[in-house]
Amino acid sequence: MFHGVFTALITPFDEALAIDEDALRELVSRQIEAGVDGLVPVGTTGESPTVSHEENIEVIRIVVEETAGRVPVIAGTGSNSTAEAIDMTVRAKALGADATLQVAPYYNKPSQEGFYRHFEAVARDGGLPVLVYNIPGRTAKNINVETLLRLSKVPGIIGAKEASGDLSQVMDLIAGTGADFCVLSGDDNITLPMMSLGADGVVSVASNLIPRQMKQLTALAASGKYDEARTLHYELLPLFRAMFLDTNPIPVKYAYGLIHGGGSHYRLPLCEPSESVTASIRDLLKEYRLI
Repeated sequence: MFHGVFTALITPFDEALAIDEDALRELVSRQIEAGVDGLVPVGTTGESPTVSHEENIEVIRIVVEETAGRVPVIAGTGSNSTAEAIDMTVRAKALGADATLQVAPYYNKPSQEGFYRHFEAVARDGGLPVLVYNIPGRTAKNINVETLLRLSKVPGIIGAKEASGDLSQVMDLIAGTGADFCVLSGDDNITLPMMSLGADGVVSVASNLIPRQMKQLTALAASGKYDEARTLHYELLPLFRAMFLDTNPIPVKYAYGLIHGGGSHYRLPLCEPSESVTASIRDLLKEYRLI
């Protein structure tokens, strides 16, 4: 079971657009020292579509090694090819990852039965506990709640990262599963609403920048201190929204570079944000006294 805040790590690149191992290790250490509950390398925020499979595994290796068992590592090893997802998951297990984040197969748009068979196969043959990642805005199809409920009964499938934005679906999922199935928000904006309905935490983009505040938000919600949690939620909401002024992870990488120094480098087709977006982010970070 996973509870609290799990940082969806950015993948730092150097000027040559190679993985910046030193910067990645610094990011991991900074997150753990701030008290996050776990790390999620090579998800959407980690630019998984533009790293090679070997680089994907290398990022996981670095994160697991630097983490050294201090917090769980949920490795992004999803694919729109089931065989590929299984292979990557087996390799992540060998490196010491604690679980795998498995995105809904994208582009090929499987049926609900295809979704079920895909995740069941990864859970059966990949060797790691599976967190199903539902993000229809990226993958073109929603994993329906009926399918998620079927998957919750599959051995090895331990939870879902829900980024559909559909609170009705979230409620039906939580109502239909037990305490041994975790539900994590995939959107910082609705972390508090989801946790108030019974979700267990968040896979957070913003925690790359504000890990202590995200830990505080989830801790307040988990302990039922909703007045304090709501106050903090509204304080952080402008920052949550700013992280989606452009395609994720463009804004968060830009902001992280401003806060911690160094440039923000992207692999095409992602590129630097516009001047209007950078100005908005700079102004907001000054308001939060992050720069």
